[in-house]
Amino acid sequence: MKLEDAINQRKPFNSSLEKAIVNILYTSVWCREKNESYFKQFGITNKQYNILRILNGAENPISTHQIRERMLDKMSDTSRLVDRLEKKELITKKKNELDHRLVDICLSEKGVDLITNVPSPAKADVYPKSLNDNELDLLSELLDRLRS
Repeated sequence: MKLEDAINQRKPFNSSLEKAIVNILYTSVWCREKNESYFKQFGITNKQYNILRILNGAENPISTHQIRERMLDKMSDTSRLVDRLEKKELITKKKNELDHRLVDICLSEKGVDLITNVPSPAKADVYPKSLNDNELDLLSELLDRLRS
């Protein structure tokens, strides 16, 4: 669906840049909503999945600060998200042996089971397959260049 139709845009955009930015923002919200509805069935949020994904990729327990550095959403309240994951028994926290001001965070058995059995949205067919691999690679390259 064309952007203009999706947002009921009647007047033309002022520039290609304006249209591209609005399209990126609109698509970002669209993707976030698709992810939210997908993860809801597993009792977690996008941000909680991101933390579980980060912990799953870490070789050793890591701190809240290290998680925040790796988060996709840098504005997240990582401590609050970690606390909620602990209440769900998906992670464990313990004081760091070398620096008692830090807390080591790692996946619990329940967290490992969840992250192992919840396919990423890309693998779960959350998104339509309207782009081929070459187009997706080009899209990623263009987005990387935009942020550079």
